[in-house]
Amino acid sequence: MKTRVLIIVSLVLTATLLAVPSQTSAGGFPAVTETRILGHSVQGRPIRAWRLGDPNASRKAVIVSTMHGNEDDTYLILNELRGGDPIRGIDVWVVPKYNPDGYARRSRKNARGVDLNRNYPHGWRDLDGNYESGPRAISEPETRAMMRFLDEIKPRYLISFHQPLHGVDLDTKSNYLARKLIWHLKLPGKRFTCGGVCHGTMTSWYNYKHPGNAITVEYGQSPSRWHLTRRAPDQLLKVLTARR
Repeated sequence: MKTRVLIIVSLVLTATLLAVPSQTSAGGFPAVTETRILGHSVQGRPIRAWRLGDPNASRKAVIVSTMHGNEDDTYLILNELRGGDPIRGIDVWVVPKYNPDGYARRSRKNARGVDLNRNYPHGWRDLDGNYESGPRAISEPETRAMMRFLDEIKPRYLISFHQPLHGVDLDTKSNYLARKLIWHLKLPGKRFTCGGVCHGTMTSWYNYKHPGNAITVEYGQSPSRWHLTRRAPDQLLKVLTARR
């Protein structure tokens, strides 16, 4: 009787262990090689970045989503990259929720009512309304955190995901990168002029200060969850000439 009980207990424990998913990296995500808190938002929420792929690769990329808190669908792409198999051929950082206060409030702006994509120093202007740029350039903690991070990493590619204009910005330093994004993501090429000049944007600052190439990619108003989690991550890896 005791032998039969021990056998049953052993079988149950074995089945339980087999049912537990393996955790091969920090947080149980195989692709993640490093996790970092870049800084904190106005309301104290952490701004997190995950490093994926090969830290020793010569090519570096940073991909940012949810700079505007109400343009958050594309964070699913970055979450899927983080949660999938290890990435090879590139050193890539993802920041799925750059504006955590705006995300929590379903607001374009941060908790002080500033559009983070108008708060960067290159071409900054005192703007009001929907594009409120803050009392001065670099006034917001989220901006300072991202600038420190990008100054340190100096990626060759900086891709900033937005919504809902559905296209790849052609106003960038590398037509080659723009063409790859257009081809692989199946989005049209467009010029996002902000009604004239886009003042104080992250991509314009990065393109001005660093040799790497920063570019804005806009998805539509309501891309499907299936597309963002099943197709777009692999499409983005092809843009980066990376693989799993």
